[in-house]
Amino acid sequence: MYKYACYLFIISIYFCSCENAKYEEAKKLGGLGMPRGIISKSSEATPGYVFFCPLLSTTTYLINLDGEVVHTWESQYGPSGFVYLKDNGNLLRGGRDPKAPVFGGGGQGGLIEEFSWDGELVWSYKFATESHLSHHDVSVMPNDNILVIAWEAKTPVEAKQAGRKPELIPRAGIWPDMIVELQPQGKNDAKIIWEWHFWDHLVQDFDSAQHNFGVVSDHPGLLDINKGEPLPPPIKKEELEELKAQNQAVTNSTVENRGSDFLHTNAIDYNSVLDQIVISVHDMNEIFIIDHSTTSDEAAGHSGGNSGKGGDFIYRWGNPQIYNRGDSTHQILGGQHDARWIPNGYPGEGNLMIFNNVNRTKHGPYSAIMEIEAPLNEKSYALQDGKSFGPDKPVWSYIAPDTTSFFAPFISGAHRMINGNTFITDGPKGRYFEVNPAGKILWEYWTPYAGYSRMPDGTFPQPVGALIYATFRATHITTDHPALKGKVLKPIIPQPEIYKE
Repeated sequence: MYKYACYLFIISIYFCSCENAKYEEAKKLGGLGMPRGIISKSSEATPGYVFFCPLLSTTTYLINLDGEVVHTWESQYGPSGFVYLKDNGNLLRGGRDPKAPVFGGGGQGGLIEEFSWDGELVWSYKFATESHLSHHDVSVMPNDNILVIAWEAKTPVEAKQAGRKPELIPRAGIWPDMIVELQPQGKNDAKIIWEWHFWDHLVQDFDSAQHNFGVVSDHPGLLDINKGEPLPPPIKKEELEELKAQNQAVTNSTVENRGSDFLHTNAIDYNSVLDQIVISVHDMNEIFIIDHSTTSDEAAGHSGGNSGKGGDFIYRWGNPQIYNRGDSTHQILGGQHDARWIPNGYPGEGNLMIFNNVNRTKHGPYSAIMEIEAPLNEKSYALQDGKSFGPDKPVWSYIAPDTTSFFAPFISGAHRMINGNTFITDGPKGRYFEVNPAGKILWEYWTPYAGYSRMPDGTFPQPVGALIYATFRATHITTDHPALKGKVLKPIIPQPEIYKE
């Protein structure tokens, strides 16, 4: 129960300023009152630059290792999560559509924008209707197509017909995730050339009258639609409106759709060598890999593609109790983010990296970066009958020396660097740092930039409450990154205005 036990607990309780002790916890979580800017920089820090966009900001910043801003991009919209710098110097960014209907949840977006290096909006695409909404993250493919995570709306009747238990069906229905591959067209359009839906890969052992009834443990390639979080406690409309007024709930939240986002997929990455996709599914505390070599028709079924399994999961890891091949003692992941492959040519190439947000000990919760070696077997993954997918443990991990001082219960990310170091984002604090394989911090920066972006109704684009510096993810790029070729990177004069607490 990590999503509501962590995320909503923090939003609804930690941010309640009527209780001073809890507000102090909120300040600690968000790093309020802490020194900002460069905290440490050693001679071993990897030369390069860092780009990021705080969750309250319409500005994306590029800084040097002295913490000086050398470039910015400006949007008219608050972010939904991701920002990526393409090899041609263009910035791809998710935007929070202020007019998006129906869907309300952390990471909601609806807009994908591409800006030139000079800030010109060269492409903008809206993926926001009453039936679907893009959110959280995308993955840019080598052919410049874009893999997009989106919610799709299913009615209570459809949920019931899929075998979902009545007590798990909100009055607004449920929002399973889908993936679409977009081929940008012109300046404001795109063509969907491939798609995949969780809805096509479900199993359940509750309602024998439905077509997807079966033994869950016999179908590790399918998702049990009744696993995950219970619905959150009922709330009155007046209470929800008060949370919105305190910027602790998104605009489209209603008393009817609490719990509709029952998967909360928050990251996606594409492996062009394997032609596979990995996604992080927050509410299942699992990562999943699917085969992209299928056609869209094959992706809706259970055969075809390089793996021969169609759109079924060919790998999953982190919480085997979700497919009834383990119990709570076997759960490793908790509310994880930023699942991605380590690129070829990098130390650990082909392994998966995951920001595991919530690990629990008797001394308190903490976060960890995990690198795992999945049991790849040609184009699929080894799985013994009746067993769960391996490995049993990571091949490398990072935790703070005192464990609990590094705790980011939501957002955040990590990526491997070409020299074997790892770059980490402690999202709630807006803290970015580089560690070597031994865990030594070589460079550390706490952003002094936040933002003042507001929706038309006055709420924040994302429900960050007191976490004014929160950042979905920051990225380190080396000085020889193709996007920087021929660019003049000098500190902006004057430097952008920092946030005043």
